[in-house]
Amino acid sequence: MIDNGIAGLIAGLFGAVIGSFLNVCIIRWPAEQSVVKPRSRCPGCGYQIAWYDNVPVVSWLLLGGRCRSCRSPIGIIYPLVEIGAALIWAWMGWRYGLTLEALKGALFLTILLGIAMTDAREYLIPDEFTIGGLVIGLVFAAMGGGAALLTGVLGAVVGFALLWMVGLLGTWAFKEEAMGGGDIKMMAMVGAFVGWHGVLLTIFMGALAGTIIFLPLSLRGKKKLVPFGVFLAVGAAVTYLVGPAVFAWYRNFIGAA
Repeated sequence: MIDNGIAGLIAGLFGAVIGSFLNVCIIRWPAEQSVVKPRSRCPGCGYQIAWYDNVPVVSWLLLGGRCRSCRSPIGIIYPLVEIGAALIWAWMGWRYGLTLEALKGALFLTILLGIAMTDAREYLIPDEFTIGGLVIGLVFAAMGGGAALLTGVLGAVVGFALLWMVGLLGTWAFKEEAMGGGDIKMMAMVGAFVGWHGVLLTIFMGALAGTIIFLPLSLRGKKKLVPFGVFLAVGAAVTYLVGPAVFAWYRNFIGAA
């Protein structure tokens, strides 16, 4: 059996590669472009990036954050996404070893990272993340047997229905679209991974985070579009990582009351 530290290292290296591909998805999916062709190019001069200039994090550092051809700057967001994905996969590998549970957690958190980045950049959540993630979540649920699959399906239904209802009521109250379709489909995906209890905690955590950040801006008269998917992604990540402990604490609290 591979030591969990070694498993974390292996998973982290693989996660960095996944992060490099995630950067492509973050840029191209909102623009409805293929993530397969053409190969990565510099947006400034069109220089086709060679494989040795596309090594996660390392190439960016060696090139000083600039294109080899035209020397135009390459945003620091690229290596940060790669590092973020590497840490996600390393953590899952260290926590669960090289197991299906580690793969499930790594994929879920990586999808959430992609959603957060695209929503923050474009105010858009591509279907490739939400619908694709929903399928992945249900496949993992099915691997756990009939009861686990039922939990995943119920979570997806509750996640979709609850956000759809919130959006409908918000649109009626504020006379404008209150919830994007991407957010609604995202919560169906989240529900497939964390179940209906997790959906409730995710929405609570996302709403809390969004309120803390955007309420001061509103009070200062600075109206700004709210990329709610970012906060839902944070809430879903927290739910996946510590949700069982939160639910156990709540049950003990209710029992002691």
